[in-house]
Amino acid sequence: MCSVPPNPIPRRRVLSLALTAAAGSTLAGNLPRRAEAAPATPGFRDPTLPPHHRVEDLLGRLTLDEKISLLHQYQPAIPRLGLAPFKTGTEALHGLAWSNDRNSGGAVVTATATVFPQAIGLASTWDPELVERVGAAVGTEARGYHAENPEVWGLQLWAPTVNLLRDPRWGRNEEGYSEDPHLTGVISTAYGRGVRGDDPERLRAAPVLKHYLANNNETHRHTTSVTLPPRVKHEYYEQAFRPALSAEAVTGVMSAYNLVNGRPMTVHPDFDEVLRGWAPRRLCNVTDAGGPNNLTGAQDYYTTQSEADAAILKAGLDSFTVDDTDPTATITAISDALSEELLTVPDVDEAVRNILDLRVRLGEFDPDGGPYGGIGKEVVDSPEHRALARRAATEAMVLLKNEDGTLPLDRGRVNRVAVLGQLAETLYTDWYSGSLPYEVTPSRGLRAALGQDTTVTSKEGVDRIALRAADGRRVTAGPAERPLELTTAEDATTLFDVFDWGERIVTLRAVSNGRYVSRTQERTLVNDAEQPHGWYVRQQFRLVAHEGGHVLVYAGNDASEPWFGEGGYVVAEPNGRLTVSASSPESATVFTREVVVDGVAEATEAAQNADVAVVVAGSMPLINGGENDDRRDTNLAAGQQAMVKRVYRANPNTVLVLENSYPTTITWAQQHLPAILWTTHAGAETGNALADVLLGEADPAGRLTQTWPRTAEELPDILDYDVIRSARTYQYSTVPPLYPFGHGLSYTTFEYTHARLSAHVIDGDGTVRVHVRVRNTGSRAGEEVVQLYTHQLRSRNPQPRRLRAFRRIRLEPAGQRTVSFTVHASELAHWDVTRGRWVVEESPHEFLLGSSSTDIRARRTLLVRGETIPPRDPHRTTEAVDFDDYAGITLTDRSKDGGTAVTVSDTDGWILFGDTDLGTTPGELTALLSKGSSAPASVTVRLDTPRGHELGTITVPNTGDRYSYRTVHTSLARAQGRRDLYLVLHGPVHLASFRFGR
Repeated sequence: MCSVPPNPIPRRRVLSLALTAAAGSTLAGNLPRRAEAAPATPGFRDPTLPPHHRVEDLLGRLTLDEKISLLHQYQPAIPRLGLAPFKTGTEALHGLAWSNDRNSGGAVVTATATVFPQAIGLASTWDPELVERVGAAVGTEARGYHAENPEVWGLQLWAPTVNLLRDPRWGRNEEGYSEDPHLTGVISTAYGRGVRGDDPERLRAAPVLKHYLANNNETHRHTTSVTLPPRVKHEYYEQAFRPALSAEAVTGVMSAYNLVNGRPMTVHPDFDEVLRGWAPRRLCNVTDAGGPNNLTGAQDYYTTQSEADAAILKAGLDSFTVDDTDPTATITAISDALSEELLTVPDVDEAVRNILDLRVRLGEFDPDGGPYGGIGKEVVDSPEHRALARRAATEAMVLLKNEDGTLPLDRGRVNRVAVLGQLAETLYTDWYSGSLPYEVTPSRGLRAALGQDTTVTSKEGVDRIALRAADGRRVTAGPAERPLELTTAEDATTLFDVFDWGERIVTLRAVSNGRYVSRTQERTLVNDAEQPHGWYVRQQFRLVAHEGGHVLVYAGNDASEPWFGEGGYVVAEPNGRLTVSASSPESATVFTREVVVDGVAEATEAAQNADVAVVVAGSMPLINGGENDDRRDTNLAAGQQAMVKRVYRANPNTVLVLENSYPTTITWAQQHLPAILWTTHAGAETGNALADVLLGEADPAGRLTQTWPRTAEELPDILDYDVIRSARTYQYSTVPPLYPFGHGLSYTTFEYTHARLSAHVIDGDGTVRVHVRVRNTGSRAGEEVVQLYTHQLRSRNPQPRRLRAFRRIRLEPAGQRTVSFTVHASELAHWDVTRGRWVVEESPHEFLLGSSSTDIRARRTLLVRGETIPPRDPHRTTEAVDFDDYAGITLTDRSKDGGTAVTVSDTDGWILFGDTDLGTTPGELTALLSKGSSAPASVTVRLDTPRGHELGTITVPNTGDRYSYRTVHTSLARAQGRRDLYLVLHGPVHLASFRFGR
């Protein structure tokens, strides 16, 4: 065992060590003396003892080497104590999805289980009670798989994902819930509670929040440093994580790949200093896959892995997800860190405590496996879970438009229905889905619901083509295991259906066997895929226009990736086989694209002969975004748009069902089509749910959880995370959206009356009750989502409109209900950058009740008697990051242990400190700053504007290193009164703090 001198331990760890020591003392006092007979059962296996006693007992039995071995994702068995192997991390975002098999080198194993709507769809229900039931079903099915194979199906579930959906181009948009922190917090808390179960001490399964913090871009996601000023960080991004942690609905948090203010999130001190402070009990925090190695790789933040892994543990992360199933490098790095005195044994003990606490609460050491130990595989895909999946898919659907009562369809008047579009006959899953145990597609669902008296015609509306080479031979698909080749055949083996997914990407389905064309690792082409799939989707291609109306076949997005290597175009080899080996268009084989069946024309003909056309259009989740792939636009694929327009011209009674995972540019459809219904990819019950809504068996009451822009050109840069300054989301944007946050229609109408507050004035620690009467004024039963927003009308910092509460209710015709909400004044607080804390200001607040963020039906005003923020006092040390506004600057890490500094993003920038009381004379400026180069740099103090009156300038000396800070002084000209203060930075200066005075 290593003996190393103690290093400082974060406060929460000190408290934790003290508490666990006391617990150990108490336990020791309750155990028999050594002279007496030893207990038959070790303490950690005694379910009658409190969990923390059991943890301490087991921790005390482990050697240091055994403790270190538990820090990797794949924890080994410890036979001498009877401990089985343990694995952190099973994917369960909207149903049990997949895990990895340590005995097969980490191979992905996919569950065939209940697939619920994607996460954004679950949030679109605005129904936390339903989402909690979904979480319970997911946790139960995880238990069922765990009972069959515990080594593969671990019970620490990596879900839910609570990254805020501030940009619809994010490739993983479907994994999040909303752009709004409150809605995200409510839904994630519900899902987490369902997964973990009702027992406060025992866990059905252990949910983990993903990914802390500000992780919304895939391009360069490992090296992107997100600039988060304090208000944005505290008021927006953190608030998505806090509710589930505070409610003890989750058991840990996963770190994000990106950097925030120059510091990799894998070593961010927030995990220990902030997140653990929110949680009532222990957390077992994990790194994202490969995160530890990024610190010495792409991020180049530490020189050695021992430095990196030591920093990870000290930051508050406990389990290392890295190097697939091989823990060797992690064990070596932690051992080296102990030898190098970068870590102490108590640091290791604390992380192991968090891991063991999880394992104890999961019932692993109980004789019967704990209260959930009897759950078996029979629970998977149960009738109850199928019914729940159908309800969730139904509640998630959002009616975007319904002109002249187009929907619901009247069974008595609809005798012929055309179900059209690329998704009419297909259900797609995503990277974080399990396999569907069965499929009810849109066409099947409608056909079953309408019965034999209604003719349902289905057409996918895609072109069926042949690709002919210059020598006359056609591309031919043989059996799935054989490569595609050129032959003289003229039959079905030479025909392919072309699916257009936008951004020039298509998939090719062989008519001969219904399989999709794939690119093998050897770069040959085969038709072997039931669906596009995989981390790298090898079924995506581009048909690139070539001179003379011909085409070249290109290997999709992958060909532009660095790992792909040379050759992205398809070429016919001398033996006729097709390979992706041509590195330029000139060396590629030229094909003639022969259209055998015009898909749009076929769909148009079907629409002409129908009473109603239902076009099911949308995305393929693994192609239209995903990990490592952000969207460049939000348009519906051009080929699909063309079909929608042609179908509408043929039959004005056209309903668009948009099935995708993100806001989509459908401005033309909104202007022309009579009805539009949106759903996520919603699992096996999609078709039944769609039929329920279209035919009026269920009222559509889903609501949008994101603002839908009219065009992607209205969006700021995807790397701009400052939602306040860039005016993102419904809270800050002033650009009229296509559909606002919270939008969704019903088949009936609702009236809001008798809105009132329980008080018109409250103190800063007070509470107010909000009441409104909602009445169904239509002729059908329906559901409404009553939404409460507030807006602080007067503030030192202009405040946005924020969602505070909501409730989904059902009312019969003429039925009414009084809906009440409770709001605490503390919920109206915002972050005061002048003093670095939350503040409830003295101000009137407008309370807004309605059906969306813009459809407000009632307003009431409340006066909150809170604080008045005083002017800034520059004679106290002011952190540079606590500015009010900025331009041309970015935020960076002050040191690798903590703190934030301000630096310029190019050559010049400024930061504003508003309403600063200069007093009678500023005296001098004292600044803590650094500069790691000989390039000139300065900090100038100006008044009122960045080019205003100059009070003084510091010429920044070379401090030798950007992490070496020096205190520098300069005298200031006389000034007085309350003024706006600008610090103008020039050159490679890093400014940590400043103050005025002598």
